[in-house]
Amino acid sequence: MMRHRSRHFSKAFFAALAFAVVGVVFLPFYWAISLSLREKSEVFTVKGLGVPFVQYKPTLRHWTQELGTVEMQQALGNSLGIAAATAAVAVALGAPAAYAVARFKFRRPSNEDITLWFLSQRVLPPVATVAPLFLLIHWLGLLDTRTGLVLLNVTFNLPLVVVILRQAFLDLPVELEEAAMVDGAGHGTIFLRICLPLAAPGLAAAVLIVIAFTWNEFLFGLMIGSLHATVIPAHIAGTGSTRGPDFGFLAVRSLIAITPPVVLALLAQRYIVRGLTFGAVKG
Repeated sequence: MMRHRSRHFSKAFFAALAFAVVGVVFLPFYWAISLSLREKSEVFTVKGLGVPFVQYKPTLRHWTQELGTVEMQQALGNSLGIAAATAAVAVALGAPAAYAVARFKFRRPSNEDITLWFLSQRVLPPVATVAPLFLLIHWLGLLDTRTGLVLLNVTFNLPLVVVILRQAFLDLPVELEEAAMVDGAGHGTIFLRICLPLAAPGLAAAVLIVIAFTWNEFLFGLMIGSLHATVIPAHIAGTGSTRGPDFGFLAVRSLIAITPPVVLALLAQRYIVRGLTFGAVKG
């Protein structure tokens, strides 16, 4: 009897703990939604949790004004285009490199040294490269262009793609490739028709992670995109005015920035989990 009560108490405790954690995590999102629906005069005057229809009358004025501005539309389009282009280029370049490191044997440097070099490039702090990359982009005539931002994001995300896909290719049975070689298939045919389809979870994980990193990139977006290539993070940073930040518009911009990655992650979460854990358990 005591054991039965203890089990119920344990379940109730962990359920309450889970609800508390979810509440703490969700609170910033709820507060942003509440702020985005208030008038300017109600930002600081509404007390407590700021429940819509209970403590104030909600309005979509901030949403309609923000989504109707050319700056937000341009920033949103730039971020979407740059993230998609970066993911496409990074995967197109990283997949063959990952396959080569996974399947071919190199002596000097060794396969492990090559992989470690790719990892070291991802660990390198981007702020340490701001000055030389700015001069390089300026020399190429790509300042304030989406092409320049795509090149920079590809440079920093390519090592991550190589590391993820290398492990995905290593976990594929090499016997499938050997059987294809017996039938006369070359490395290019094997890579395109056998390895890439089988490594689809790893490819999906790499694409989504690159999109997330590129979407959230602020440093290079602020450094390169000043007018025509402004991205969402830099647009959020420009919310301030001479009277301080407008919290209503800041909340709207933050929610707009959060929504696409969250929706994409929810739609493809099983591919992310499967891709990142591909081959993690072997028996």
